[in-house]
Amino acid sequence: MSAAASDSILGRNLRRFRRDRASLAWGVVFALFLLAAIFAPLLAPHDPAAGSLLRRLQPPGWMEDGEWAYPLGCDALGRDILSRLLHGARVSISIGVVVALVASCFGTTLGLLAGLAGGVVDAVISRIVDVLFAFPLLIFAIGLMGMMGPGLLNIILALVLKDWVITCRLVRGQTLDVRDKEYVEAAVAVGASRWHVMTREILPNILSPVIVVATIRMATIIMTEASLSFLGIGVQPPTPAWGSMIADGRGFMMDAWWVSTFPGLAIFLLVLSVNLTSQGLRDAFDPRLAR
Repeated sequence: MSAAASDSILGRNLRRFRRDRASLAWGVVFALFLLAAIFAPLLAPHDPAAGSLLRRLQPPGWMEDGEWAYPLGCDALGRDILSRLLHGARVSISIGVVVALVASCFGTTLGLLAGLAGGVVDAVISRIVDVLFAFPLLIFAIGLMGMMGPGLLNIILALVLKDWVITCRLVRGQTLDVRDKEYVEAAVAVGASRWHVMTREILPNILSPVIVVATIRMATIIMTEASLSFLGIGVQPPTPAWGSMIADGRGFMMDAWWVSTFPGLAIFLLVLSVNLTSQGLRDAFDPRLAR
């Protein structure tokens, strides 16, 4: 299949996605989160790490000099919750995007190799995938973080080492199906290299489900990162993270509900926007639902 035809298919799928008003609306919500994360230093009214016991557990809407200086209130250390939410969005979204991208690239490469090479290569990759599938993502990440220690890079590594298997299994199955198509057999017949067959004939035709799965996995990755930070083995202070913000406020739920509630709502809305956007992408990229 030519590159022009692949572009036409991609454009047609994106047009179907734009016609899904609900998914498009949630895509806009995700885009707002993304913009807030990118421009957090400009949007945040205060330093997210600057605290003062004079502002300890101040409620939402607290004013200074006649202005709404702390619209979402302050936490137990007097730090501005709004500023910490904005900077925490950078952590959650960056981890979600990086892990989904790296895991998708790694899983796609191994899935293509397994599907095309077959034999021993396929057997070895498939057995590794089967073993890793036996471990739930959160349990696997907790075990690795316990060995490697907390930190942003360690979180990314721990999540990538488990998450690539989803894409790998998908791509292997797609490759086994596509490799018997006429255009692939024609490329092989004229002497095309295995690299050419893999990157020019097979990959463009299986890229759509890979994109959809990567988008869906972002929500799970964000939730897992928040869980690790909540447990204290994820992103470490003073870097703000939504999971650790919820953990900081769990002891004040009766007296200062806002400390945990706002980061919890942020996680809820971000994950919901990713899930519903990915659902729209799945429907748009599924040829069985073409209309």
